[in-house]
Amino acid sequence: MSNSCIVDGFFSKLSEDLVLNIFFKLEDDPRNWTRLSCVSTKFAFLIHTICYKSKCSLTIPSVVSDLVSSSTSSCPPGGWSSLYKLAVCCPGLHQAGVLLENSDFGLERELGPDENYLGRVLPKSDSLQTQLMPSSSSNNNNRSDSAEVADCGWSLFDDLMFDTVYDASESTSNQIEVVEEEPSNLVVTPTRLAKRRKIYRSPCSHLASGVWNLSREQGNKLLASRFKGDCLYICDWPGCIHMEEKRNYMLFRGIFKNFKQSRVWRTINDGNRKKIDLNCAFCSAKQTWDLHSAFCLRRYFGYHDDGEPVVRAYVCENGHVSGAWTDWPLYT
Repeated sequence: MSNSCIVDGFFSKLSEDLVLNIFFKLEDDPRNWTRLSCVSTKFAFLIHTICYKSKCSLTIPSVVSDLVSSSTSSCPPGGWSSLYKLAVCCPGLHQAGVLLENSDFGLERELGPDENYLGRVLPKSDSLQTQLMPSSSSNNNNRSDSAEVADCGWSLFDDLMFDTVYDASESTSNQIEVVEEEPSNLVVTPTRLAKRRKIYRSPCSHLASGVWNLSREQGNKLLASRFKGDCLYICDWPGCIHMEEKRNYMLFRGIFKNFKQSRVWRTINDGNRKKIDLNCAFCSAKQTWDLHSAFCLRRYFGYHDDGEPVVRAYVCENGHVSGAWTDWPLYT
């Protein structure tokens, strides 16, 4: 007999009101409910249908009222668990798009890959090394790296358990340079060494720092002026701050009201914007749209000297938004 059956059998003798009374005494730490929902199916049902709804209605009542009143169903897009997670969880560096490896920060997805770039790019590895490999090997390595990153799937229990700060060590050992024999008439273009990125916090979702709140005013600051009629709720500034090796990232999360009826959605749909393989941090959606490359964000945010955008944001089919702000470049 499984532990879940034993727990269900024991707590079946208690009334739901008594069980819920115990659960609400554990609401200070969101991870408590997440752990309990993994104990038994009854616990999961009560937490997902009653506890999350009650907590969201108390902490962000105006947002809940706005989302539910405009929806055809009695729950927000993605369900109450998604809204609760959005209220308290940082999307993490990966789902915020910071760890996406793109040579042109989004333009490659719209215009197609640069064949010259793909022929010169070095295959990624766990340590610094110099290799001269055929372009097909580079493409295979890139596909394997993408598959490895894509394994970071959505799990409310696992994501909340990642609420730790760690310093990812990187290997600095020198490895033997691998050089293949090349024809004498072949010209080899010098390439740039790819340094492994040092990550100081979990790349997946975790409990957000700062105030757990959502504001439409913050959403208005993010979108371009032509989308002022759209309603986007975003967490209060500065969101969850990640101090990384290169620069500091202020990760934010939010949700659109009536996303499929918004002008942002019409712009994405009419422009036939392609989805990217980036999981939503708050629901089960496996792909998202890049709001930066769709020109839905304010233009004056600009770029850093290395071409990285000051602000990036991604939205899923349920209207959940994940993104990151960075400090403004000095030259602006």
